[in-house]
Amino acid sequence: MWHLYHFPLCPFSRKVQLSLGEKKIGYELVTLYPWDADESFHRLNPAGRVPVLYDAAKKVALIDSQAICEYLEETVSDRPLLIGSARARAEIRRLVALFDENFYGDITGPLLHEKMRKRLVLRQSPDSRVLRETMRLLHEHLDYIDWLVDNRRWLAGAQLSLADFAAASQISVVDYLGGIDWSDHESAHGWYRVIKSRPSFAPLLRQKMDGLPAPKHYADVNA
Repeated sequence: MWHLYHFPLCPFSRKVQLSLGEKKIGYELVTLYPWDADESFHRLNPAGRVPVLYDAAKKVALIDSQAICEYLEETVSDRPLLIGSARARAEIRRLVALFDENFYGDITGPLLHEKMRKRLVLRQSPDSRVLRETMRLLHEHLDYIDWLVDNRRWLAGAQLSLADFAAASQISVVDYLGGIDWSDHESAHGWYRVIKSRPSFAPLLRQKMDGLPAPKHYADVNA
């Protein structure tokens, strides 16, 4: 049995959960806060980060969300998420990297630090200047999602792919941390509501971060 080490607001762990859910692969969640990681977890991942997908019986530990998702693609043929021609798969990977790196660096990472880590770990108040700049950058990223949705059926092309789940994983964390102003982003909002309504997304909407409640709208698939 696979065990997925995660914490509820880790967007990369969420991406892996969505891949596992779409492929209907059984697993159990193990909550692990990186700032409290013990020696046994560091033996699995010396970097001390989640996600880690671990099968004790097979003595297999997979580290890094994209490496895990690629492994699942190569070992489980059902419901592929890296699909199409070599060019199409390259576009999926490009967008996955954009959301994993750029969106996280501009939006999710700063919000996690200001609204989660400062509150739960450092016992500090968030920096309003950082929050304002993050919200400004969020609208730029949503503009790009609008463009993708207006020109394609899904973010990377005609079919649902890992690119959609990489983006939705980041957005779901931002939504948990206070909500998103969807004004002027109807295309992106419509796309996200569709993703949010998928059965594989339901477990994410039930997960809660201790000491940090979700907004009332968070679990509403129509919000």
